[in-house]
Amino acid sequence: MNFIAFELFLQQAMGLDSASLSPTAVARAVQGRMQASGTPDVEIYGYLLRTSESELQELIEAMVVPETWFFRDREAFTTLGRLAFEEWSSVRPGNALRLLSLPCSTGEEPYSMAMTLFDAGLSSQRFRVDAIDISRRALAQARSGVYGKNSFRAANLEFRNRYFEADPAGWHLVKQVRQQVHFEQGNLVDANLLPGLHLYDAIFCRNVLIYFDRKAQAQVIDTLDRLLRPEGILFMGPSETSLLLPHRFVPARLSHAFAFRKAKIGLPKTRDKTIPKSSGRRRTTQKLPSVLASTKPRSVTLTPPSPPADPLDEVLRLADLGHLSEAATRCEAHLQRQGPSARAYYLLGLISDAGRQQKEAAAFYKKALYLDPRNEEALTHLASLLKSQGDTAGAGLLLHRAQRLTRQPKA
Repeated sequence: MNFIAFELFLQQAMGLDSASLSPTAVARAVQGRMQASGTPDVEIYGYLLRTSESELQELIEAMVVPETWFFRDREAFTTLGRLAFEEWSSVRPGNALRLLSLPCSTGEEPYSMAMTLFDAGLSSQRFRVDAIDISRRALAQARSGVYGKNSFRAANLEFRNRYFEADPAGWHLVKQVRQQVHFEQGNLVDANLLPGLHLYDAIFCRNVLIYFDRKAQAQVIDTLDRLLRPEGILFMGPSETSLLLPHRFVPARLSHAFAFRKAKIGLPKTRDKTIPKSSGRRRTTQKLPSVLASTKPRSVTLTPPSPPADPLDEVLRLADLGHLSEAATRCEAHLQRQGPSARAYYLLGLISDAGRQQKEAAAFYKKALYLDPRNEEALTHLASLLKSQGDTAGAGLLLHRAQRLTRQPKA
């Protein structure tokens, strides 16, 4: 069977770039829906798909595989709590904060946002979280507030003791948190998503753009620009930072988070230190997007982190502050002292990637993957880099590898 027509149909309907999935993902979903709908002929199913909104939704449900958990990439929530405690609570004392999670999947992300703001000392009257997803099934699970063990993968589960009650089906989220999040079905690539004056202080839109084609990516970024307040914060996935830089967003320079702000029109850009010639790289004035200080989740903290003991943590801190020259030099020195290191090569890849040094970045990511084939961050960043160069097939294979790693149970 030829499934190219179905791939194009899904691309138009939901922005899906089939090259970012496994080669048989669309075929499996279509064949499953043909069997479920009792349609033995592929052409007849194609007609059914074009004329039935309910069948289109069923196919979309078959394509959407929820993959999330509470406090995934904990550093983003740490930053959100710090902003709420140190900045927003004093600057806007009389107004409720508005936050948005899209796509919200089965609800773990928006509920984590609500728990974070409660932990930061905000009352229920001080904030509201809106959550959007295309999947009706995912939204139904989110509204139920009942979760199994796969949703609790963080190293620190102390939040579960405070905000969940034991349930025969797993763990039931308390009403205090559930009532702060308002779920709604919506298509992320719809230009009319959330029309009107919906302006948000913080938007989480993570780990989804890499699965869209370029047209859909541009549409989503336009929507994010429309929905975010001028002073708001946009949280993205680590593999998506390079997709935002050519648009109207700049790194927020918030340590330990992949966060962006709207660029201020008419203001000169600040100059950054350059990578020295001795490093063998081209000079650059491009800021490095904020990068995670660790892949290990941490508890929300409202106090400044203590100085890192790991030399590579210090490299990451310097890069977050924009000191690219010193960060690169220290990272190279670490490699000379300690020998090959997957994390060191990955960090050098991030630095080169931020400076639009694509050839060098790809080489560093590949070195990291040679030493650690299970390095999800290197896989997704290299996939994003290949996709930006037009190698969708190579990007799709790498993303498929990363997805397989993510879906494997954690030890």
